[in-house]
Amino acid sequence: MNGDTGYPLEGRSWEDDVARDLPFSIQLHSARLFPPVTDHLPRLAALGYTNVEPTDSLYGDPAALRESLDESDLTALSGHFPLHLLEDDPDAACRIAETLGMRLVVCPFVPAEARPAATDDWRRFGDRLAAIAHLLRSRGFDFAWHNHDYEFRPLRDGSMPIQHIAADPAVHLEVDIAWIALAGMDPQPWLEGYAGRIAAVHVKDVAPRGSRADEDGWADVGTGIVPWPKLWKAAIAAGASLLIAEHDNPSDFDRFARRSIDAMRAFAAMTNGEPAAR
Repeated sequence: MNGDTGYPLEGRSWEDDVARDLPFSIQLHSARLFPPVTDHLPRLAALGYTNVEPTDSLYGDPAALRESLDESDLTALSGHFPLHLLEDDPDAACRIAETLGMRLVVCPFVPAEARPAATDDWRRFGDRLAAIAHLLRSRGFDFAWHNHDYEFRPLRDGSMPIQHIAADPAVHLEVDIAWIALAGMDPQPWLEGYAGRIAAVHVKDVAPRGSRADEDGWADVGTGIVPWPKLWKAAIAAGASLLIAEHDNPSDFDRFARRSIDAMRAFAAMTNGEPAAR
């Protein structure tokens, strides 16, 4: 294609350019056991991260958090917000997101006691999420649901909760690959099936069975059993603009952050057809 279109020349694909533009991102939930979380920001920047994903535990003073991010030249292009805040006080959620410079608002979880059980209940839950998505879109934000494993376990009629959650195209997805794998599913067809609606992907790894019990069976990115080199490329092909390293219970946050960005650099280099930097 020629330069008038804005697309790359000499056989390079749109996916190649997206891969080059992706920020190296990390979910700050991974640092919650090593407070204060904001003290890690300079180190994350030194490692090469340029973007972080905060959670609501850090929203007590959004202006102060923004100042800390700016001091380390970090962005927060997405963030996790609890369902009750998005439904009961969306104005507050939007103010937080605007202060932090976010473009994507993510709802990460519904507690087990409030979780739908039957198909009709999941359909109604999907309607609730659609209402949030349309409201946020009117305020200039995209909205995504972050999955765990339960969304990928079949209901009695054979459907899966994720299908009802994402019934409305306005509801995008932040796909947690490792949780899909733990549900016994192959993540790649789900990435392909929702291509164009994958706003972000959590880059998380699972330790070999019986290992890392002290870390709840999770692993640093690239050291576990999830086939990340191919899934990284599939995530980019599906349209993900954020690929975010995460570990739910690292015993050493700095180790996790360091190993994970090294792995993600290697995945990105493979996707771009370049040798990994040493």
